[in-house]
Formats: sequence, structure tokens, C-alpha cells
Amino acid sequence: MKFMKLGTKADTFYTEQATRTLISEIVVDLVIQINDITYLLHKFPLLPKCGLLQRFCCDTSDSESVSLELHDIPGGEDAFELCAKFCYGIAINISAHNFVSALCAAKFLRMNDSIEKGNFVGKLESFFNSCILEGWKDSIATLQTTATLPEWSENLGIVRKCIDSIIEKILTPPPQVKWSYTYTRPGYTKKQHHSVPKDWWTEDVSDLDIDLFRCIIMAIRSTYVLPPQLIGEALHVYACRWLPGLTKIKSSGSSASQTEESKEKNRKILETIVSMIPADRGSVSVGFLFRLLSISIHLGVSSVTKTELIRRASLQFEEATVSDLLYPSTSSSDQNYYDTELVLAVLETFLKLWKRMSPGAVDNSYFLRSIRNVGKLIDSYLQVVARDDNMQVSKFVSLAETVPSIAREDHDDLYQSISIYLKVHPDLSKADKKRLCGILDCQRLSPEVRAHAVKNELLPLRTVVQLLYFEQDKGSKATTSHKLPKPHEILLGAKHRPATATTKEEFNREEIRERDHHKTKRSDGKLLALDLEKKMAIREDIEETQSEKARGVKDASSSSGKVDLDPKKIIRRARSKSEHGVKK
Repeated sequence: MKFMKLGTKADTFYTEQATRTLISEIVVDLVIQINDITYLLHKFPLLPKCGLLQRFCCDTSDSESVSLELHDIPGGEDAFELCAKFCYGIAINISAHNFVSALCAAKFLRMNDSIEKGNFVGKLESFFNSCILEGWKDSIATLQTTATLPEWSENLGIVRKCIDSIIEKILTPPPQVKWSYTYTRPGYTKKQHHSVPKDWWTEDVSDLDIDLFRCIIMAIRSTYVLPPQLIGEALHVYACRWLPGLTKIKSSGSSASQTEESKEKNRKILETIVSMIPADRGSVSVGFLFRLLSISIHLGVSSVTKTELIRRASLQFEEATVSDLLYPSTSSSDQNYYDTELVLAVLETFLKLWKRMSPGAVDNSYFLRSIRNVGKLIDSYLQVVARDDNMQVSKFVSLAETVPSIAREDHDDLYQSISIYLKVHPDLSKADKKRLCGILDCQRLSPEVRAHAVKNELLPLRTVVQLLYFEQDKGSKATTSHKLPKPHEILLGAKHRPATATTKEEFNREEIRERDHHKTKRSDGKLLALDLEKKMAIREDIEETQSEKARGVKDASSSSGKVDLDPKKIIRRARSKSEHGVKK
């Protein structure tokens, strides 16, 4: 960073109580009060260079002592002392950090070239134009200090000139960047990378106040030179720099210790960042949108900002991963670790947009793939939140049921999440178990998962019976399709039989009789399974209302006597048969 040295004399200023003066044999004849500091100085070095002091002392004699109050001088006592030392010829260093206050104070004291040639204002302006504006970090640092004197900086054109200089450098092609910059991305070293990264400027600009940062970003966007993704990266860097809440660590003390003032500041930063996100899809990642959405709930941002974040996140929902959704709940009333309400809000908005944009989504591979990705994402997310001890059944079921049927190719992942939930919550009531497993479609399970489900002792009896019924139904269909001869086989068989064989009409009658026989057999099996399921339901209802054990249910059979319908025995036999079938 560049600096300008003025003056050659040693610094002889010293402090005595609340008084600042300098070692000199000359009698003090100028007393200046600034806030709580009193300066004991001399007229002869200051008056020739300061037009303001000349005006105040014009009615006094040279030997008369003058007392003045300059409480409103910009930059306060520190800036005034720089001007005073310049008048005395004491060595001072001007850099980007003290330039703004020095120039504003010099302008206030009217230290222009019209008062004396080579005055302080002229030297400061020359340094500003030739050194500060030519440098990258100097321009950033100078613009940063204008926040202490915003009105003076604006009126003197410091803010505008610094912003123009910064934008000019940002729009410079990366190969032409020759100045130093800050770039601390993980894994990046300048020795290994000879080329300048496209986002080289984002970290330095993130040091600015949000209002100045917004001026630069909006000016860059208006040029349409940089891609939206680069603008989005700058917003991401700034948010990480100023919003420490963009972390996935849940701590009870951090939110409590945050003052209302800092909360208001962070709220303004977040709302400003959201307003600057380019409209182009993919300009920021969906993970970043979820981070902003998570902290926005805690900060209590406006409903407009929250709605916009939900809408933007829903547009890119299919690109999300499970880790993008895993944010702790910030609600004091919510005992859940994960914020499922946030995910549910984005999911519902996604489905509304999806239905609006894809009325014929079944025939459109892109829209179908999109909603299938979201369905798989939610089922994977459910498997994670199911491990939360405080996860309520109602919230779990609500999230699972929001996913439409078309979004799931099968229910294998959904079954896994239900199984995990039942393991983590062993004390679940029968009503909650029934509600939880009611979202599962047994017919949409793969054979492997269905075989596992039949042996899963955590599932309620009614669900197991439905699985067994479906297995039996599939077995009947498989047997029927195996025994019935195909039409061309029947015709081929007819050609090789003797003349005394049955005619074509007899073939048809025989085929119809055989089909009716198998259909009757299959319907008998179905009736038996339905009867069994009905009795299971009755048994479960009795168990829920009465504390005593239900007695075994018996049913008379027309051909084979009595059938034992004790649920546990039936399920044990069915499971053993299933296992035997798998081994076979």
C-alpha cells in the first residue's frame, strides 16, 4: 500500500493532561479547543496556510492571543493535528487509511493553493489521483474509510472516484491484472496457478460496507460484462464474510448473545444480498439459497425477502443434495433438531411451479426426471431426520405425503426411512405406527425390500398382512400364467393329434374350463387373504381399546375343517415360507 511523506522536522508534540502542545521557546498565542482536547499553538505557522483561521484572526493584533473552538471539524482532533503538523513542517505520513479525514479537515480549514502555493489540499489531491486511484487495495481502503465521513466524502467526490476506479479494475480481463489482491480459497496457491482467477476481486470488495458494496455490484451488473455466476460468487463471499450465522452448527448461546443492533445490521445485509441476486437460474447455488433462508428465519427478515428466497430455492430444488437441507431449527417452540418446515415450504412451492410449467409432465422426460430427483431427495432427507429423537410423526408423515405419487418410481427409499424411524422411536403408539406405515404402498416395493419388510418385526400387523396378501396374489398370478398353455401351443398340439381328437370348439371349451378353474382357485386365495386382513384389522382395533389379550379367531372352512387364524402364528408361518421360497 502506498503512502506520501510530508515534512522533515521531528515530532515535538506532547500531551499534558488534556492539553496538546509542542516544545518551543516561542510564546503560545493561538488556543484551539476541539472536543475535550486543547491545542496550545502559534499563529505564525498556521495562519499563512489556513484561510479559515485567517478569517477568525483578522480583527486581532499580531501580539494578541486568540482562542477558538473547532468542534465541528471533520475527522476530529486527529485530522486537525495532521494539518497542524503540516503547517509546522513536522514529518507526517499520508496513506489510504488517513487520507479521507486529512483531506476533509484541510478543506474545512481552507488550506487551498489559493491561500498559499503548494498547500495541503493540493498535495493530498495529487496523491489521491496519482497513487490511491491507481492502486487496487488503496482504492478499497480509501472507500472503506469514507463511511466515517459519508457526507464530506460524497460532496468532495471521493466516493464516486473510488467506485469508478474499483469497477474499472474489476472489468479488466484477468490476464491483464498486475496488482496484488487477496485470494484465500482453500487449496489455492499463487505459485501453482500462474493465471489470475476470474473471481480474484471478490474477497477485497467484501470488506466494504453493505451500501458501498451494493453500489459496486449494481454498477457491474449494469455493464453486462461479467456473467451472473460471477456476481453470485461475490454475493456468496460477502455473505460468508458478514453473516456468521451461515454455519450449520447449532449453538444455544450464539443467538441469545446477539444484540438487537447486530441483528438489525445482519437483517439489512441479508435483505440487500437477496435483492442483488441475478435473475438467471444458477447464478447462485441452491445450497447458498438454503443457507440464506435458514438464517433469514432467525433474523426475522421481511416476508417479501423470505418468499423470494423460497421461490428461488424451489426453482433449483432438483439440484440440491441432502446436506443442503440439513439446517438446525431456529424456532424456540420447535424441539426438532432439523428444520423440516423450511424444506416443506420449498417443496410445496416447487410442486406449484412444477404443475404450472408441466401440465403434461408424464410425457415430458425432463419434467419427469426433475420431479423424480426431488422425490428421491426428500426420501433421502427423511432417512436422516428419522434419526432425530424428537421428530414428530405428524411432521414426518406430512413431509412424506407432500411428495406426489409420480415423484417415486418405487417405495424402497420411503420404506427405509420408515424402518429407521421405527427403530429410533421404539415406544411409538399403535395409532402412530398405523399412521406412519399408512403412507407406504406395499405394491410398489421391490421383491428384495418386500422380503425384508415381511420379516421386519417393527412393522404393525396390518402392514405385514398387506405384504403377505400381495405376495400371495403375485404367487397366484405367476402359477396361473405358468400352467395355461399359449394359443400357438394349442394349435400346434391339435395338428399332431389323431382324427378322433377333439375339435376346435372342444379346444375352446376346454381352455375356458381350465381358465375358470384357475380363476376360482385364485379368487378363493384372494378371499382367504382378504378375510385374514379383515380379521387382522378387527384384532388390532380390539387390542387398542382393551388391555386384555384378544382370543384367537376361528373360521369354518367348507372343505378342510377349521383354519387357525391366530395373527402371530400366521405371520410366522408366512415368513418361514417366504424364507423357504427365497432359499429354494
